[in-house]
Amino acid sequence: MNSLLDPLLIAELAALGLGTGFLAGLLGIGGGMLMVPFITIIMGHRGVASDLAVKMAIATSMATIIFTSVSSVRAHHKRGAVRWDIVRRLAPGIVIGSLLGSLGVFSLLKGTVLAIVFALFVGFSATQMFLDRKPKPTRQMPGTAGQLSAGGAIGFISGLVGAGGGFVSVPFMTWCNISIHNAVATSAALGFPIAVANVLGYVVSGQSVQGLPEGSFGYIWLPALAVIAVCSVLTAPLGARAAHNLPVKKLKRVFASILYLLAAYMLWKGLQG
Repeated sequence: MNSLLDPLLIAELAALGLGTGFLAGLLGIGGGMLMVPFITIIMGHRGVASDLAVKMAIATSMATIIFTSVSSVRAHHKRGAVRWDIVRRLAPGIVIGSLLGSLGVFSLLKGTVLAIVFALFVGFSATQMFLDRKPKPTRQMPGTAGQLSAGGAIGFISGLVGAGGGFVSVPFMTWCNISIHNAVATSAALGFPIAVANVLGYVVSGQSVQGLPEGSFGYIWLPALAVIAVCSVLTAPLGARAAHNLPVKKLKRVFASILYLLAAYMLWKGLQG
């Protein structure tokens, strides 16, 4: 493994952070779908075993959401768009589902299996984005038990793929007659408990793992976390500003096409193992 201060490594991680932060602000999506494949590639080039690289990429991607969600939520909260009542009701289920995924299933599954799960999830998400299909609002938010279950599913799925849950929580909320504006803002707020609970699980479950690279904290790769978090927080507001001047609908279709390629790469990595 090369030194953590390797200028090429820092440049690669900075470019990834700047790019994912800008796209997150521009398109209203989390950067996990971009980060996981690229961190996997970066770690693979530095001699980390493929199976471990996938797991660490998913965990590190999730850890960056702790930082990006805070800056995103502040902007949404100022506009009064976050439905904090929904956050309070979904959060307990999210924490339970996240811990179940990151402490249990994530540590038991091989990285190659997680790569296939990630590829299928990203492929599905890219299709939703490409078609720009929004679920028709057909009902109201469910009761306490229903929201506990929904939160559990969101947290669990997020933990397995290293994403903030927006591709699950936003359609769920719009289906329950929450306006898209409020759903996106509320999803950003939900990213924080999703990230914190999953990261706790990744750190604990990764403590006994052999062969972790220099700078690891459980499954979290700290050099990538530090550089990507700093850079993505810098460019996310620029992306949000650009969204008002650029053809976002067309850009989403271009981005969806890129996601198909990344999903194909992760599927290949999984099947290779």
